[in-house]
Amino acid sequence: MLDGSGIDAVIDWFARAGRELPWRASDASAWGILVSEIMLQQTPVVRVLPRWQEWMRRWPRPQDLAEAPTADVLRAWDRLGYPRRALRLQACARAIVEEHGGEVPVGLEALRALPGIGEYTAAAVTAFAHHERAVVADTNIRRVLVRCVRGEAFPGSTFTASQRALATEVLPAETERSVRWNQAVMELGALVCTSRSPHCEVCPLAPHCAWLAKGRPADSGTRARTQAFEGTDRQMRGRIMALLREGPASRERIAQLRTDEADDRVPRCLDSLVADGLAVVEDRTVRLP
Repeated sequence: MLDGSGIDAVIDWFARAGRELPWRASDASAWGILVSEIMLQQTPVVRVLPRWQEWMRRWPRPQDLAEAPTADVLRAWDRLGYPRRALRLQACARAIVEEHGGEVPVGLEALRALPGIGEYTAAAVTAFAHHERAVVADTNIRRVLVRCVRGEAFPGSTFTASQRALATEVLPAETERSVRWNQAVMELGALVCTSRSPHCEVCPLAPHCAWLAKGRPADSGTRARTQAFEGTDRQMRGRIMALLREGPASRERIAQLRTDEADDRVPRCLDSLVADGLAVVEDRTVRLP
């Protein structure tokens, strides 16, 4: 099991090497931190940063986003991917306004009750915004823990009960130290203990790492598979959304997005966007909601 010296080493490393990001600033609001956590899901920091800054300039409070036209919200989301997250974030803002007086609620249960807020996001907001003890376990943290403690290369795509137990056992008992540990180990996974090219030579956990001690054994089949993008429905949905962000488009114009005559994705993807509440069809014209 990872001992206190290993935890201290990671916290000390973060104090020296952690990135200065606006949602980590001492004056960052709970709302701003919640927005960052939603945006950062499956999206790298370099893409999120300018979008988060613009988002917070336009909608610095939940009430601001709750009252915004949905079409403007989807345009502002731009190419962050998975635009349903933007709809859920607006629904979350409305729930915060209607049920919590415009303030992000405190406590895992209250956070989990908000639209689009799952186990990880509730824990992250609890730790990083409200500075309370919570088991935060994103992909980066899970990867660090299974490598260091279990000697496994990858944690797999699912947050298992055994991984939850491991993250809980490692989490420091002291509230302030637990928050710093969550921040530090997440950053370590993002910058050092990466998926493809881990920098073990500069890792503060190197003396404690079971995976390194074993000679960094190859993946045993637990590595999360990367989904292909080219030619997928997700790619076509993105193309349709990019067109609609420019303004309403005719069905005929959308049909021109086909890559060839055999490409049958356009009608299927348009129907799915309508079903998800991301597009509206009026006669022969398609627009953002």
